[in-house]
Order: sequence, then structure tokens, then C-alpha cells
Amino acid sequence: MTANNRVLVLAPHTDDGELGCGGTISRMVEEGREVYYAAFSTAAESVPPPFPPDILEKEVREGTKVLGIPAANLLVYKYKVRHLPHMRQEILEELVRMKREIDPATVFLPSAQDLHQDHQTVHIEGLRAFKTVTVLGYELPWNNLSFDYRHFCILTHAHVQTKVAALRCYQSQQHRPYTQEDFIWSWARTRGGQIMVEYAEAFDVLRWVR
Repeated sequence: MTANNRVLVLAPHTDDGELGCGGTISRMVEEGREVYYAAFSTAAESVPPPFPPDILEKEVREGTKVLGIPAANLLVYKYKVRHLPHMRQEILEELVRMKREIDPATVFLPSAQDLHQDHQTVHIEGLRAFKTVTVLGYELPWNNLSFDYRHFCILTHAHVQTKVAALRCYQSQQHRPYTQEDFIWSWARTRGGQIMVEYAEAFDVLRWVR
């Protein structure tokens, strides 16, 4: 095992990281790992009324704080939602800078099967930038045609409860079915049931370096 305990979560949009690996983030923080979180779009164009356009930037700061990520470890970019493919080179350069400055041992990003164009961009450029470290793809079932359940992170009730609390910070997204508390609990139970534990999150192993 590497002595480097730094973890980087790449979220195309605010809340993607909490949804895809919020329970795992909670567990890693509890274990003393240094977690960083980069959100590439605050999706101002998609914010439903009556919320202000900058609400998601405020909500990601609240949500990541609940997960235990220090404010100094949160990076928030303002790329236009659904336009990340047009900014691939700029995003790659930011990712290369993160690799140099943060030097994470493990990176979480959207899975290879994610259909959203912004998620695909972060996936591809993330793999390019971090091809020398462990990279795990997180699951977002509403965007995935399929998913390879290769790696499971066992969670406690407290880890899932922290994930639920973090997602509760996103008041502007509470109309979405996948942010509902009962969905988050059932999702964690389903993944836990696959490995005969109470709760878990699942990941696609894109690169494993140890």
C-alpha cells in the first residue's frame, strides 16, 4: 500500500460526487484520509426557480462540509453545464495541475458507461491525467446503460446517514427522484446485499495501482 493517503473526487456537476461516492467519502474521512473534491460546473443554467443561479455553489460547499471535506480542499469551477466537451483541453490542463499539486493516490470519477456528455468528458480526461494512479468509476444509475460492479466499499449506517445529510443540503435538487432519502438508503442496501453486508457503494475499477 502506498503511504500517500490523498483522494480526489471529480464531479462534473455539484452533487455528482456526493451521489456517486458520498458514503465512501464519509468512510475515508473517518479513516483519516485527506479528501479533495473538484466540481466542474455549478449548472447555473439548470437551476429551477425560484432558486438563484448560484445556489448550487453554496450547496456544494455545505454538502462537502457535511461529508468532512475541508473548505480548502474544495475546488469549484464555472464551466457551462452540458458544454464540458467543448472545453476538454482546458479541463485536461486543470486535471494535470491537480495531479501535480494534490498528487492523489486514488481518484473517483464517473464510470465509463455514463451517458451524460459532461460526465464522459471528465471520465476521459480524468483517465488521461491520472493514468499512473488508482482510478475508480462511481455509479449514477440514471445515467448508466450498464455498470461493472468490480469494487465494493462497505459502509456503516452512519456513513449512509452522512451521505443522506450531505444530499439534504441540495435543496434546489430535491425534486429529483434520485436525491430522495428512501432511494439513497435502498441503493446502499442493494449494493450491500450483493456482498452480504448491510450497506455498500460499488465502483468500476478503471485503474488499480498499488
